[in-house]
Amino acid sequence: MRRVRLHWNAPHQKAPAMIRILSTAAATALLLASPAAAELELSFYLGAQTANDSNASGYLPSGATFSRNVDWGGKSFDSPFYYGGRAIWWTHSDLGFGIEGTHVKAYASGSDMAAIGVDRLEFTDGHNIITANVMKRFPGALKGGSFTPYVGAGIGVAVPHVDILPIGASNRTHDYELTGLALRGIAGMKYAINEDWALFAEYQITWSDNDATIDGDPGQRNGKLRTELTTHAINVGISYSF
Repeated sequence: MRRVRLHWNAPHQKAPAMIRILSTAAATALLLASPAAAELELSFYLGAQTANDSNASGYLPSGATFSRNVDWGGKSFDSPFYYGGRAIWWTHSDLGFGIEGTHVKAYASGSDMAAIGVDRLEFTDGHNIITANVMKRFPGALKGGSFTPYVGAGIGVAVPHVDILPIGASNRTHDYELTGLALRGIAGMKYAINEDWALFAEYQITWSDNDATIDGDPGQRNGKLRTELTTHAINVGISYSF
């Protein structure tokens, strides 16, 4: 059975403030949405996702330090695929409140892994981004009525599956970790098939601040890796409203 570890790294002391932010956002969304909810919309999407280069710094369990600009790859269509889903409660004012999860991916290049001193450096069972969203749709903005543009933003957390193996080490880091704050931006267009079903296409950007633990071999202290990841995606999907 895979070991699952969700934790915050104490040196940065981000957890209490972030938990308060998320709790407040979720409670506000429910309070605002529930009294005037017009409909619940469930959406699922696939897409093509890339990741920007970013500086990765920290130290390995051996004590070796590193700081390097890493060329991250998305590989959206390699298993496990990039995908996501969300639930949005739309109010009569066409404001929406809800939650979204995206299975983003990031692979370090071979040259970057060699320079840092690892055989594996990737977030590929998902650099999972979970956010509480606020969205706005604009029905009737385009002639014909079947097309509806929308925008949205979210704040939440990054829960990546950290996969790191230092060169020569026997202990591979292979855990889910709660690594930091995450933000999301959305702009898209929905096409109504009928009153319940719709197709959509959208652009998404996510940003996350990640402080991950690298597990050491017996007798070693754990290492650390810190990096900010920005991803871009073009998504296509289907939604159902009721």
